[in-house]
Amino acid sequence: MSKKVIDLLNKARASELTAISQYMAHHYELDDTDFGKLAKVLKNTAIDEMKHAEKLAERILFLGGTPTTTPDGKTKSGQEIAKMLATDIGLETGAVKMYNAAANTCGAEKDQVSKKLFEELLADEEEHLDVFQNIAGHVDKLGAAYLATLTGGEAD
Repeated sequence: MSKKVIDLLNKARASELTAISQYMAHHYELDDTDFGKLAKVLKNTAIDEMKHAEKLAERILFLGGTPTTTPDGKTKSGQEIAKMLATDIGLETGAVKMYNAAANTCGAEKDQVSKKLFEELLADEEEHLDVFQNIAGHVDKLGAAYLATLTGGEAD
């Protein structure tokens, strides 16, 4: 199989590993400051990203490659909620762009299974992006009143 496709899959996996770490860090910080409802959104998104990383690893192994275990970025901590959301929106925007391009490359490389995998992940990433953008929009428009609705609740 194509080294180019394996490299794309590993690049995506490295991005997913960064997202997992970032979203879990945000989850812990938010839960610790009693923003349990928002923390749960981040935790569930991190779990989705874990599933993505696993699917990518399985495909890489199938193609004869070695899945990366190294994230492509560093985890940010201590951010205010609006900045957290901006960070998360940036990660999802990057994933959407990367997965669109990767799907096209896989098609050109005649690897329809990897192309389909990227398209499936792309749909999930677009959904994550939409959720983060909606929450950020509410925070921007409604401020503290909206943030108050995100307090309490369990982060499990």
